[in-house]
Amino acid sequence: MTLTAIDIFAGAGGLTVGLKRASFRVVAAVELDSHSFATYKANHPEVKCLKQDITTVSGVALQDLAETDRIDLLAGCPPCQGFTSLTAKYKDREDPRDTLVLEMARLTEAIRPRAIMMENVPGLAQKGSSLYGRLRSRLQALDYRLTEGILQVADYGVPQFRRRLVLLGGRGFEIALPDATHSGSSTGDLAPWRTVHDTIKDMPEPITLAEAKARGQVERSDWHVVRDLSRKNIERIKAAKAGETWTHIPEHLRPNCHRDGYIGFTNVYGRMEWDRPSPTITGGCTTFSKGRFGHPKADRTISVREAALLQTFPLDYRLDTPYMDYACNMIGNALPCNFAEALSRRCVEQLRKQPPVDLSLGLSNQD
Repeated sequence: MTLTAIDIFAGAGGLTVGLKRASFRVVAAVELDSHSFATYKANHPEVKCLKQDITTVSGVALQDLAETDRIDLLAGCPPCQGFTSLTAKYKDREDPRDTLVLEMARLTEAIRPRAIMMENVPGLAQKGSSLYGRLRSRLQALDYRLTEGILQVADYGVPQFRRRLVLLGGRGFEIALPDATHSGSSTGDLAPWRTVHDTIKDMPEPITLAEAKARGQVERSDWHVVRDLSRKNIERIKAAKAGETWTHIPEHLRPNCHRDGYIGFTNVYGRMEWDRPSPTITGGCTTFSKGRFGHPKADRTISVREAALLQTFPLDYRLDTPYMDYACNMIGNALPCNFAEALSRRCVEQLRKQPPVDLSLGLSNQD
């Protein structure tokens, strides 16, 4: 029996890639951003996707779109910007997107899927603890048996360090978190962490954004494109050492704000290491000043396509936008596909162990 899933907050489709690899049939999706919606449809044309504000989408509309009475899994990665470590210093500042996590509860109440899966940043359970508590309470009131944890995506075959909060729940049954498949330890039975070298070592030299525009090839470049670095940033990247912070760059090359004893963020103006997973890929993944996004060897940053590979998107995954900032944001905001697959496979395992579904009720027979 094919299991069905709905992907809300679908973004560029990283979660859907994982769901499909795990054998789910994704029957509906929701995404508001025009560039993400176009990218999603370009890669998942068979999925019926609403380009709509999630707060205006009803459960009835989603089930009508899905054309099935049985939804096995409702999955989503709500916007997390309000809970990230980068916004931690603004503890009292509200982000209007914060409450979107509660859309998981609203649509679960309406659709009553057999299982739910949500991913977010660890900060949701701290800075957003009140909202997170409300979400959990509403799900538990529907008899979802919840399992949660903060997982490291590198432990699941993603060549990147990225800690994520995961919430899984089955209606009347538990879904355990997936077991790690990879490890940074040289002992034990797990495969070694995948590295930057494993992932992008065979990539050819990219072109710059200016070159792509001059040739009229931005959209035909497969987004193996880097930004044009200033002369000063070229000097900085040449001085940067793989795996080290900007403190190893001579002071005369540092920006003025990073001189004279500055002790703020250290994870900028740096290079990745070949033999380790990459730092967390963000929307700033091709901007040298926004992270340790320098290439391990070449005097440039990683390209948009290399960032997508570090997020475990397929090499031929299409980014349907002519704008670099949007391409980077789509990649940085995505759930890494390999991690999504590991979570989805665990959901499949548990769903297939449960009693058959009574379609006249839209609920399992045990209900």
